[in-house]
Amino acid sequence: MKKSLFLTVAMLISGNVSAATDHYVLRDGDYVRHLKVTKIDDDYTVSADVDFEATVQEAGIAHCSETISGKAKSTGENELLLKKHSESSASFCELKIKLSPNGAKVEESKDCGTFTVGKCHFSSGDKELIKIK
Repeated sequence: MKKSLFLTVAMLISGNVSAATDHYVLRDGDYVRHLKVTKIDDDYTVSADVDFEATVQEAGIAHCSETISGKAKSTGENELLLKKHSESSASFCELKIKLSPNGAKVEESKDCGTFTVGKCHFSSGDKELIKIK
C-alpha cells in the first residue's frame, strides 16, 4: 500500500510523466461499443466493452454485456495490440486497434469467443468508433 501510494505521488510530482486517456464510442443498431485507451509515457492500457440489447423484432435473443481490459503494446504507428489469456481455456483473445485522429477500429481474433456470449463481439467491423472530444 505504501509503495503504490509513493509511486502515485512520485508520478504526480514528476514533470517527465505524460498521461492521456481517450474514449471512443460506436452505436450501431442494437450494439454500443466503448473503447478507452490510456497512455502513460510509452505504456498503454486498453479497456473495451460491448453491450447488445435485442429489439422487439429479435425478442428471443438474450441481452449481453462484455468487457475486456489489460496492458496493450504498440505494434506500429497508431496501432495497438491487447492480448488477454482466457482463464477457462488455453486460448488468447487479441484485439487489434487502429487509431486515427477522429476514431478507432477494433478487430478481434477468433478466440475472443471465450470472452463473450451470445451476439456480443468486440470487433467494430469496417465501422469506426468515434473519438469523444
